[in-house]
Amino acid sequence: MAVEDPSSAEPDDEVGEAGEFDEPEPPSRASRILVVTAAAIVLLLVGAAIGMLITLSQAGSTAPPDADSVDVGFSQDMRVHHMQAVTMAGIERDRTTDPIMRGIAFDIESTQLTQLSEMAGWLTVWGQPDLPPPGAAHMGWMSEGGKHHHSDGAGGTTTGPVQRMPGMATTEEINKLRKLSGKELDVLFLQLMLRHHQGGLEMAQYAAEHASEGYVSNLASKIVSSQQNEIALMTKYLEQRGAEPLPYP
Repeated sequence: MAVEDPSSAEPDDEVGEAGEFDEPEPPSRASRILVVTAAAIVLLLVGAAIGMLITLSQAGSTAPPDADSVDVGFSQDMRVHHMQAVTMAGIERDRTTDPIMRGIAFDIESTQLTQLSEMAGWLTVWGQPDLPPPGAAHMGWMSEGGKHHHSDGAGGTTTGPVQRMPGMATTEEINKLRKLSGKELDVLFLQLMLRHHQGGLEMAQYAAEHASEGYVSNLASKIVSSQQNEIALMTKYLEQRGAEPLPYP
């Protein structure tokens, strides 16, 4: 499951002027960050291109989803949700000293970056903003006119839009994650990401069943499958470190 951080590759030895092999210098922290950033940009571009091509192939026969559709609402809200996951995974990937934890963080970061850009491609072709308007509520696309109950992000349920999507970390939690190191960093990352995945599952499961576009429901189904697998993995890693998941409503 773990993916090697591309920055961990050792450079080839170089021959010095006297014909002897010089000891290669280890890559700096800055160079590692540049490599990962470049990889992230490539993933964004590839994902956007895939999203655009898939949508364009479907656009000739049907009208694009409108602003109130499950497809648009899911794509916009899941992009917000994914952005926080990418932020947390980037912190863990850059700061952890545990290769297993670096691997799962890199997996989550790269997978969700690709999905982010794919959904952005759809929204562009549909003529919709790639994010909800500033201050807008979330998950109204799951309400079914006030008939469907879903998490309110605060431990209860509602049939309307919510201000905070379930599973989202607070600003204080993200800031704390940035300051930790070692086992404490790894445990908090696992706890926050596990809860984050649990919150995202509810939205993805609904979109998988109710999206009008097949490629949207297909991506939502993939999110459900991958995050269920990662939830099981992160739960095991927490147990191995003598820690428990955070409470989830």
